[in-house]
Amino acid sequence: MNAISFYPLFLKCAKVTIDSRKIDKNDLFFAFSGETFNAATLAEKAIEQGALAVIVEKKEFANENKNIFFVPSTLKFLQELARHHRNQLEIPVIGLTGSNGKTTTKEIIHAVLSQKYNVQYTTGNLNNHIGVPLTLLSIKPEHEIAVVEMGANHQKEIEMLCEIAKPNLGYITNFGKAHLEGFGGFQGVIKGKSELFEYLKNNSQTILFNENDPVQVEKVADYQPKISFGLETSDYQFSEFSKDNLVGLRYQNKQALSNLTGNYNYTNLCAAASFGFHFDLSFDQIKTAIELYIPTNMRSQMMEKNGKTFVLDTYNANPSSMAESLKNFNQFTGTKSVIIGDMLELGDESEKEHQSILDLANSLTFDEIITVGNEFKKVNHHAKSFQNSQELSTYLKINSIASKNILLKASRGIALEQILEFID
Repeated sequence: MNAISFYPLFLKCAKVTIDSRKIDKNDLFFAFSGETFNAATLAEKAIEQGALAVIVEKKEFANENKNIFFVPSTLKFLQELARHHRNQLEIPVIGLTGSNGKTTTKEIIHAVLSQKYNVQYTTGNLNNHIGVPLTLLSIKPEHEIAVVEMGANHQKEIEMLCEIAKPNLGYITNFGKAHLEGFGGFQGVIKGKSELFEYLKNNSQTILFNENDPVQVEKVADYQPKISFGLETSDYQFSEFSKDNLVGLRYQNKQALSNLTGNYNYTNLCAAASFGFHFDLSFDQIKTAIELYIPTNMRSQMMEKNGKTFVLDTYNANPSSMAESLKNFNQFTGTKSVIIGDMLELGDESEKEHQSILDLANSLTFDEIITVGNEFKKVNHHAKSFQNSQELSTYLKINSIASKNILLKASRGIALEQILEFID
């Protein structure tokens, strides 16, 4: 069986899932095999739960009379099916990658374009070799635009995802010090993320770029079609403003204030607004979307609790985003404490980068600095240092943080948001 012959049955499916706990009537279930568990053992049960079809990679579990189909690799078949489905689509597909701000930018682009169109987009963090195919397979006939986030931690991964998603337009948020271990250093990050631009150029597709980013400017020099923002000579010209620690953008004589903190989110707003203009939205429509969007995904999320203001940014962290978060938080008025956790996947650069971030934090006007994780513990000999979030939680049960403003920033693996319930 191949993707083309299976495709008519796929079109009858309600949705595609790889999670046996989320199977609904007429779903297509991909039974992935893991090191310790083979989901193919759940194939019969999935059909009983209402699945229309199941894909397995163990022959002994196949039963075509029950629509349980064998393929040599569930992953390859998922990708082939997504590639074939993408080839049938006639809607614009926006590809999005970058070191920082991918998910927030994707969410705002979706919010903006949804003011006029039926938009499908990457949910959560489904941005890898499994998530991108799942996103593509979720696109239905009623959708008019798709926004596909692409994550990567090594060379050639974005190139492979582009071959599946075939974006018509694309944008790179930035090039930062993320996944240095996998990419082989900062220049490797630039090369790996630029695979999106290379795909778009090789296929004569449209690039959106930030003219304030010299790397992006160099990558798209002498190329068309492209759309620019950032300078007075750009296609779309914005200016930044802030109010009550929130960032906004101005366009001509109008302005839109977001619910996001940090001037690093300004370019994310510019990118979303630029796509909005490209797809013929008015600034009033863009303004409505920006002002209604409220982050709830532990990315630049502001919240109030017991009279304190928290900036919760615990979904991801690398040296670039950590530095920007600290500098932005330093501008808050009132007492300020920072709780920063390890930045993961930095390889040989880890100790140097953690020391650099700690030096930066110490140079700013924070009332208290708390670090969490083994990497910070290696370099932190003065401020409060904890091995993990559980150890800090135990400390916070009997010790309070007096500051009115508190920043929580760390990589996902630190699970720093767990300490929130212990801060009173």
